[in-house]
Amino acid sequence: MTAAMDAARTNVRTAESDPAGLSAQMQDLGRRARVAARALALAEPARKTAALKAAAQAIRDNASAILRANAEDIAATASDKLTDAFRDRLSLDQKRVSGMADGVDVVAALPDPVGSVMASWDRPNGLKIERVRTPIGVIAVIYESRPNVTADAGSLCVKAGNAVILRGGSESFRSSRAIHRALTLGLESQGLPADAIQLVPTRDRAAVGELLSGLGGAIDVVVPRGGKALVGRVEAEARVPVFAHLEGICHVYVHSAADLEMAKQIVLNAKMRRTGVCGAAETLLVDRAAAATHLKSLVEMLIEAGCEIRGDDATRAADKRVVAATEQDWSTEYLDAILSVRVVDGLDAAIDHIARYGTNHTDSIVTADTKAAAKFLSEVDSAIVLHNASTQFADGGEFGFGAEIGIATGRLHARGPVGVEQLTSFKYRVLGTGQTRP
Repeated sequence: MTAAMDAARTNVRTAESDPAGLSAQMQDLGRRARVAARALALAEPARKTAALKAAAQAIRDNASAILRANAEDIAATASDKLTDAFRDRLSLDQKRVSGMADGVDVVAALPDPVGSVMASWDRPNGLKIERVRTPIGVIAVIYESRPNVTADAGSLCVKAGNAVILRGGSESFRSSRAIHRALTLGLESQGLPADAIQLVPTRDRAAVGELLSGLGGAIDVVVPRGGKALVGRVEAEARVPVFAHLEGICHVYVHSAADLEMAKQIVLNAKMRRTGVCGAAETLLVDRAAAATHLKSLVEMLIEAGCEIRGDDATRAADKRVVAATEQDWSTEYLDAILSVRVVDGLDAAIDHIARYGTNHTDSIVTADTKAAAKFLSEVDSAIVLHNASTQFADGGEFGFGAEIGIATGRLHARGPVGVEQLTSFKYRVLGTGQTRP
């Protein structure tokens, strides 16, 4: 057992037995993260890469311990009234642990962004100006249920030269702690500070408030990853910038020129592949011009796959099993096997519906008409827009980022999957030969 692991266990006992000391303990986490961030910002790319590769191998080597910890988490929630989607996000198996390790390996292999020149130009006075990527500093990640976020966020932050403080969900506390131990083994194997990836050592919800305060200036950015209540609280209370999305009300629009078989494959995958992810489709829009040929087949397919359909009058007419949709359904993120379906009068009506009810997350058009697709991609103001592809591609791994720290739907700095590049800022280097300003 490493010194970092000994300290982590001691901190858990301290935090849970001495609530009065929580604030001081959290401030200490922030101070240690700030020191680690400075060391990591100066670390050679090869050392960070080697540390992440070692962390990936440590996850594989400790898979049985991670799965035992996850089994304890699952058992501890047996009496809780949790949705199937929530339990799915919480659960790990050998395949998911292997995928977690593979994701860390992919992040390790990405080009190191720190120090890369984003742009350069020469001024008439002979000055050469460069815009250069730099780490953000210290990032706090607050997440629910998904223990894999521990590995994703930890590896991405390290690759980008940032220290990170992780606050996982209470339900996944044991799993996250086991994964965190593997990550610190990777850091220590290359002489990097274990404090570069810290896990809040308590389930006490007051720790979230401490993080949102910024820990006395130690934290530069907060990233929430979880349900609407968590994200809403973070956006309302954070004293530091936030990368987040409040909801993922994602749409698939089946245009009049959509191929039926392609539409069926995309819609089924977008809704039912994993219903509890933020990129799952929550509303299906069908062009009225295609309703006669497409609507009934799409609805039947979804119902047979176990999906409840809440539809407008036209959709209910296509299948008697459809439940009448209410106004609230169009703005509901179900995160379950439920889909709202509406027939719309053409492309402009679909875009208008998405503008009114969407959350700027992910929206897709299915069509063989390239002009219609271009209009949709141009006018739908979402972080991710797709043509002839499932909304479930809203994922940093699928974008080639290795992993993601979350999806951001704001318009400042980071938007869409937040990967390594989005976890950097920049500075300007100005190179002169003795110039002075007149």
